[in-house]
Amino acid sequence: MSTKEKKKSKKSKNKNRLTARTADKYELYQWSVQSPDEDIKFLSKVYRELTNKKATHFREDFCGTGLLSATWIGRGKQYTAEGFDIDPEPVEWGKSRHFAQLGPAVERMTFHLEDARQPSDKAPDIRCAQNFSYWIFKTRPQMLDYFTRAYEDIAANGIFVIDLYGGPELFDEVKEESEIEQGFTYVWDQDEYWPVSSEATLHIHFKFPDGSKMKRIFSYEWRLWGLTELKDILDDAGFSRVDCYWEGTDDDGESGNGIFTREERGERCLSYIAYLVAQK
Repeated sequence: MSTKEKKKSKKSKNKNRLTARTADKYELYQWSVQSPDEDIKFLSKVYRELTNKKATHFREDFCGTGLLSATWIGRGKQYTAEGFDIDPEPVEWGKSRHFAQLGPAVERMTFHLEDARQPSDKAPDIRCAQNFSYWIFKTRPQMLDYFTRAYEDIAANGIFVIDLYGGPELFDEVKEESEIEQGFTYVWDQDEYWPVSSEATLHIHFKFPDGSKMKRIFSYEWRLWGLTELKDILDDAGFSRVDCYWEGTDDDGESGNGIFTREERGERCLSYIAYLVAQK
């Protein structure tokens, strides 16, 4: 599981409900950094725009609890999904929380407790790696291998979609706090950064109104990749086109608005979120 993400800070509505003792770390993570309905709408829309067809088979790399996949198959009987993750704990949590509620629809989901570089059972129309988890690959040969396998795996005209964050603040050793609607504080901690290797150590903490904390509840050892170098590696992996979808800003000009549009240049800002959409 991972990261920083596309969520805006919201005013708390349930201030004294959650504590470090009573909270569930996976629920906290999902409330803080995931927006499955918006993500699925975006992925489906982009696929239709590029192919003039409807995507039905979806693959989620580094799937964790499988929230995106559960949202995908919950759309209707024609939708199927596969999720890949090597950690059984979040997968089992997701099975009991998300998929147990889907009834017979759960048969349209396949979990693989395998490396994300392994092939799918069925060629996906859409394959994605969300929340920057693919940054676990720290060298260009490793990243090229992962992207090449994704290219070979997806269906004809299929798309492979990754998200990323960047800007000058990418390299700062800082803590960023966001107030989450459910009544707690999400802390994104860029603890260490090493410029020669571009490697970083990052953590997620949670703080609660009663003063209790969950420290380093999720931690990551990543290379911080730049947008242009990732785009170049996708090109080298064989994709026929790679487009950048850039997040717009709210009226204040400072917060992301969750709306992603295709851009050739982007804009200069301290931090940004973007998608790269690579088509076979």
